[in-house]
Amino acid sequence: CGFPRLSGKGRQSFMPGIRRMVQTDLEQVAVIAAGLFTQPWDRQGFADALPLESTCFLVAAEGDKVLGYCGLYMAADEGEVINVAVAKASQGKGIASRLMDALLDEGHARGVHRFFLEVRVSNDAAIRLYEKYGFKKQGIRKHFYILPDEDAYLMNRIEEEGIC
Repeated sequence: CGFPRLSGKGRQSFMPGIRRMVQTDLEQVAVIAAGLFTQPWDRQGFADALPLESTCFLVAAEGDKVLGYCGLYMAADEGEVINVAVAKASQGKGIASRLMDALLDEGHARGVHRFFLEVRVSNDAAIRLYEKYGFKKQGIRKHFYILPDEDAYLMNRIEEEGIC
C-alpha cells in the first residue's frame, strides 16, 4: 500500500507505522475488533479475507503492537470501507486519520473512485471522521445492526476519475 499523507495538525506525539496487515497481526486485530464491536469479525474472518486480491487490510503499529486496523473491499472503481478501528487505549491520537489516508491512497492507486460504507447512526466520532474525508450521508439502512438493533447511515465519497 502507498505511504499515507500525514494528518492531525501535529497533535500526535508519536507516529505509528501504517502497513499491510499480515497473518501474525490477526490475533491482535481480532482482539481490537472484539473490544469495539458487538458483532466483530473473528480471527478466521480476517484470515479468509486477507489473501483476496480484491481486498486491502492495513494496520497501524508500533513495532509488533497493533494499535488499529482498516479494510477495503474493491470491485472495478468501487471500494467498500470495511472497518476503521483503533484500540480504545490508542484513540484520540490521529491513528484513524492516518489509516483513512493510507486506505484512500491504496484505493486510488488501484483505480477506486467511488467509496462507500455503513456506520451506526449513533457513532458520532466515526461519522465526523468520514465527513472529514468527504463522505456524505446518502441514506439510511433500517435495522442494519443488531445487538443492539440500530440503523446505519450509508455514506459515500464519489470522485471524478483521476482526481484524488
